[in-house]
Amino acid sequence: MVALALLSVVVMAIYSGWNAIVKGSRVGLDAAAASQRSRISMRTLQDALLSTCMFAQNGKYYGFVADTEGEFASLSFVARLPSTFPRAGRFDGVDVRRLNFTVESVGESKNCLVLRQYPLLLLEPDHVEEEHPLILARDVSKFILEFWDQKSGDWATEWSTTNRLPQMVRITLGLGRLDQYSSQPQELMFGVVALPAIGMGNGAIGGPGGPPIGGPGGVGGIGGQQPPLNGGNKQIPLPRGGAQ
Repeated sequence: MVALALLSVVVMAIYSGWNAIVKGSRVGLDAAAASQRSRISMRTLQDALLSTCMFAQNGKYYGFVADTEGEFASLSFVARLPSTFPRAGRFDGVDVRRLNFTVESVGESKNCLVLRQYPLLLLEPDHVEEEHPLILARDVSKFILEFWDQKSGDWATEWSTTNRLPQMVRITLGLGRLDQYSSQPQELMFGVVALPAIGMGNGAIGGPGGPPIGGPGGVGGIGGQQPPLNGGNKQIPLPRGGAQ
């Protein structure tokens, strides 16, 4: 009986130690996965902004739209993306696409940072992107966008000139919460992206009065006709089924 009691104590000690190791390993793996997802989310945002392109005479399709009202920001713009960008294989070599970054609920997961991509001239709704967007991060507690204002020399929380690109964009992304009663993110990341592109007009190639980029109609032109230039402060709605 004494031997059995001692054996039980030893077995319980071994099991407790093994259980603690398993739980610690699981917590560590979850933390590493969450940290990796957060880095991928920020990297995807930065790579997308670094690929931004703008053709000012075709603001109907190239509008840079940022909605910073509400709890979370949203962003929509056109970029010329590399073949290594996420989901590039779905678009069969169409590297100029509109990107929509929003925070929304996906299934049972709340506050997910999602990315939807559409070809610049989309003829039919892309139901795959609509119903199954790419989830960049889950449990987002903060998503703030700020834009460098050259006039004031400071960061602005709004960008209303949709036919122009900001010089720099500052991103604040928070994931998780310290506890269920706190509004402070468990992990907070910051990133500043200097956009390398500027808006280009009809005479950008060949000097003043030269031919528009891409020949008659310019980039994105249809039938040799240029859509009217979007007004400076007129907002373009965030497209949900491609460029309208």
